[in-house]
This record gives sequence, C-alpha cells and structure tokens, in this order.
Amino acid sequence: MTSIAEPIAAPQELDVFPDLKAVPKHRHFLRNDYIDRFRMALPFDYIAVSGLDLDQYRFGQGVSIDTDMPVSFIKEYASENLFAADPFVHAVTASSSTIVEREVYAQAPPPERVKALTAHHGVLNRTLIPIARNGAIYGAVCVTRSTPFNDNEIAFLTAMAVPVHTQVTKPLMDRFAVQHLRLSKGEIACLRAASRGLTSQAISQSTGYQNDTVNSYLKSAISKLGADNRTQAIADAIRMGLIE
Repeated sequence: MTSIAEPIAAPQELDVFPDLKAVPKHRHFLRNDYIDRFRMALPFDYIAVSGLDLDQYRFGQGVSIDTDMPVSFIKEYASENLFAADPFVHAVTASSSTIVEREVYAQAPPPERVKALTAHHGVLNRTLIPIARNGAIYGAVCVTRSTPFNDNEIAFLTAMAVPVHTQVTKPLMDRFAVQHLRLSKGEIACLRAASRGLTSQAISQSTGYQNDTVNSYLKSAISKLGADNRTQAIADAIRMGLIE
C-alpha cells in the first residue's frame, strides 16, 4: 500500500530528513498558498505535482508526488494496482504532450473499478501536462475537475505547469538538489560566478581558485547537471534553484 505522508507545510520541516531518499515519496498537502492562487485563476478540484529534475526522481518513477487528492483515493488506487489497468496512466507514460482523460477513454475505456473509484472520490477529467528539459521529461502537473477543461483552459494550464511545478517542488530542490547531485562548494561557487558573465580567469580572481581548478570545477558541474556546455549548465542551475 502506498504510504501518504503528513503534510509538509514549511521548508524547515525537511530538516529532519538526512537526505532525499528519507523523504516520504508521496506527500499530501492540505493547503498551499501558491496552489490556492492558481485555483482562483482557474478553478479545479485536485492537483498532483510529480517528479523532480533529478535522476531517479523524475516523472514516471512514482517516487515524488505532492497532491491534495483524497488520501483514500491514492491508497485504494495504489493498493489495487490500478496503475497497470488504467489507460490514462499508459497514455501519460508514453507521451510527451498534454494528455486529456476523456480523449484517452474515448479510445480505450477504463475498467469499471477505475470508473467507480474516480467517480466515488470525485477525481474526474484528469488533465496532465508533462514538463521536460533537454528533451527529457522530469515532471508533470495533473489537475482534475468535475467538468472538463476547454481548450483555452488547457492552454492556460500548460502555460502555468512549469511555474507551478517549480514552486511546489522548490523546498525539496533547495534542501536536497546540491546534495543529491553531489555538487561541491567549489563547483557551485564557480557556476555562480560564471552566471555573472565572468571568464575563467575572472572567476579565478573572484574565488581564489587556480584557473585550472576553475575549469575543472566547471567541467565537473556541467557533467553532473547533464548539460552540454557552460551556458546550459548555468541556465539549468538557475532554473533548479542551485544558484540565483
């Protein structure tokens, strides 16, 4: 059975966990100010934010989900292994574009148990927007509503998916991303200096590291971030909240 953690309301509450692996993989939140404002802009019933921009924690791995869906729904769905039977799940794991539940079910009707469970808990008309970096999907935002979303609303959801995902997962990324990626203080310092447009020589003067050390730190940081070059590594580090 899937374990649902108590709400993690504040970033400092993550301090009790020694590393990311110790954090409960499925987390239920009761209130989230950012989500509340998002819901005011476009009313919806439930939301699930899954995946982190980190190896082994990306969307589809089922190891990082923040949601306000009913706990009983998540537990029953998982305990009965309905993931394996639900055409919607098969569709979202095989696509890189927005998936709309009603469109999936029009082609592949769901089992009666899935229909009954989603109806009973009001988890209806799921619409999932995957989020990618460099062609690799690392996260997703799924919203539900008793009435289907129209095309304009889906376009708005798609535009908001990245900032919503970033905001919800920010406490985890701030606390554990550097540790998980095993970036050193020197690598972070050189990336931060490079983000200001400094050359390797200028970074050397700024940080006190030798020029060869700066280049070595930047090269290893680029590799750990899975980037192709320094510019991409800086952009990824900023987006992931590793540097400002």
